[in-house]
Amino acid sequence: MAIGEAMAARWAVWTSPASAAEWDTIYAEQLPRVYNFFRYRVGDGPVAEDLTSATFEKAWRSRGRYRRDLAGFGTWLFVIARRVAIDHYRTARRHAPLEAAAAVPGGPTPEEIAERRSDAERLAGLLGRLSEEDRELIALKYGAGLTNRAIARLTGIGESNVGTRLHRRIQELRARWDGKEPHDG
Repeated sequence: MAIGEAMAARWAVWTSPASAAEWDTIYAEQLPRVYNFFRYRVGDGPVAEDLTSATFEKAWRSRGRYRRDLAGFGTWLFVIARRVAIDHYRTARRHAPLEAAAAVPGGPTPEEIAERRSDAERLAGLLGRLSEEDRELIALKYGAGLTNRAIARLTGIGESNVGTRLHRRIQELRARWDGKEPHDG
């Protein structure tokens, strides 16, 4: 066999489209992965199903252009899936007349922004009156959203002590917010 014939044979293997039997196997193997990709991109339901279907349809139509020497089939399929997702988002843009904007609620008013900023500064001042450890407990609980158990593990404070301390500090903060000085206890 001449060098040219050998290269042509290798080229045919690299570019040969999948047979129907191979396609069934590939489809069964890749379908859950492609569908889950779209579930994470667009959510569950018919849109993810439609995009999955469009991906496999495009792959089937262009299977003759697949080159095994450039990428694995799964990689090639996900390139197609990503492009299908991009096309979906491009066509999903809503275009409305300018008059429709009158019914769209705006963001917060300048007064609301100023009030939030004032409240945040006031809260920061009240938190500044607490001990460093109590501020950390409040930050872990309300800032990071951790449970009392997780806070206890992080800080080395007993779980029941964490809950008690948080409860007391929050009560103090509420009383000070309302203009009342809490009693020490």
